[in-house]
Amino acid sequence: MRSVVGRSRTIPALPAAILAAAVLSTLASPADARRGRHHHHARATGGGYNPPYAAMVVDVKSGKTLHAVNEDALRHPASITKVMTLYLLFEQMERGKFALDSDLTISAHAAAQAPSKLGLRPGQTISVEDAIKAIVTKSANDVACAIGENIAGSEERFAQMMTAKAHALGMSRTHYANASGLPDPDQLTTARDLTVLARAIQDRFPHYYRYFQTRSFAFRGRVIGNHNHLLGNVQGVDGIKTGYTRDSGFNLMTAAKSEGRQIVAIVLGGKSGASRDRIMADLVRGSLPKAYAGARISAPVTEVAERARPAVVADAVSRTRTQVASADDEDVETTGTTGEPLDLSPRGTTTTGTMTPGGRSPQEAWKVGPQGIPKSAQAYAGASGAQAPFPGASKSTARVASVERDDPPKAVTGARVVPTAWVIQLGAMDDETKARSMLSEARAKVGGSLSKAAPYTVKVEHGGTTLFRARFSGFAEQDSAQDACTALKRSGFSCFATRS
Repeated sequence: MRSVVGRSRTIPALPAAILAAAVLSTLASPADARRGRHHHHARATGGGYNPPYAAMVVDVKSGKTLHAVNEDALRHPASITKVMTLYLLFEQMERGKFALDSDLTISAHAAAQAPSKLGLRPGQTISVEDAIKAIVTKSANDVACAIGENIAGSEERFAQMMTAKAHALGMSRTHYANASGLPDPDQLTTARDLTVLARAIQDRFPHYYRYFQTRSFAFRGRVIGNHNHLLGNVQGVDGIKTGYTRDSGFNLMTAAKSEGRQIVAIVLGGKSGASRDRIMADLVRGSLPKAYAGARISAPVTEVAERARPAVVADAVSRTRTQVASADDEDVETTGTTGEPLDLSPRGTTTTGTMTPGGRSPQEAWKVGPQGIPKSAQAYAGASGAQAPFPGASKSTARVASVERDDPPKAVTGARVVPTAWVIQLGAMDDETKARSMLSEARAKVGGSLSKAAPYTVKVEHGGTTLFRARFSGFAEQDSAQDACTALKRSGFSCFATRS
């Protein structure tokens, strides 16, 4: 089921949020608590936890890419989300709609958010300046939600604003579902997109950016420290934001300046807070000397016309189960999970390419909720046509549709397929040819275990948008569908098993 903190309410929403809080309190079963304790131990020791990794370093003055690994692969941003939340708040302040001493009201929905949080109660207020500091240091989810609600009226509408702003800045593969970064299968970004945001917030709001350098702040008798341990410990680092969820791994967005040089760097999917910090420190120390020290020759990041987006994410059947965890040295939003961590690129991919603008309005939905196959679904079988079980696993979100290759596989065509009890979905694309090509590519790469599976597409309509789900049929039992998905994931595909 979806986490009770993953969807917004319009202010005021006291009865619904009280119910949500009650539901939240029932979710952490003894088994869940044991898993939370096990996860805490894994964080401390490394314990085999292996979230998908991505990283990128960009020279701000020249625009040159200095380091890149899986930089265009979809990842969960976790609390780095809050950089965009503050970007929109700074924008409202610049327009005169809020001042540093303006009060933000805490709704029941905001108060019900999972940790990390300030613990404010419904009806209480917090000043804009304290809210900014709470986001930068404590990574407070209740405050992030309140910012969104006070600006847009509801967190859901604010998330739509965030997504639209991301696309206007050129962050073409980013989609936001909430203001905090708490687990949601549709909260997605890439390392490349986050380097754009890291530069944009400095270019647009240099007078507010200084808040990201806050080491600690006093709030109602408490002194709250910053989770970013690189501040003051790595030369040149002046911000900006950490993040963590079980699905995302340990994330960090960093900006650094030294001797006339300036870089932004992103690390996503660290195995622990300490290992992520070591990776980032090495990247900063290795990249700053290579950066351009002259006058800036790259243009500042500015908003542009909406860009095309080449792929749409899958409608993951899995939903978040929230398990509240205590934070030690990290802003742990929750150890809840939306399934297995995303890994939407082939292993070992390293590039230094530039971002390709894509196409679609920012208002178009990236998700289509779990639905049965419509009677009008168009299904296409491969030449073999047979439907036989084969091994694979997990849930999650989709693989990017456009994959560069010299000889792309032919699209799947053939007879109509009658879906079996269980099917596997790889993604939902805005073009049927892309969906069918993805299926052909998957079968070509995985080989024998998919040779008898029946590929097909399902046409769905959502909010005026037509999507085509790429699926494999041929599974009578859940276990066989999950085994098959495991085989796909080993070949670099993301997928999930679902009832037809």
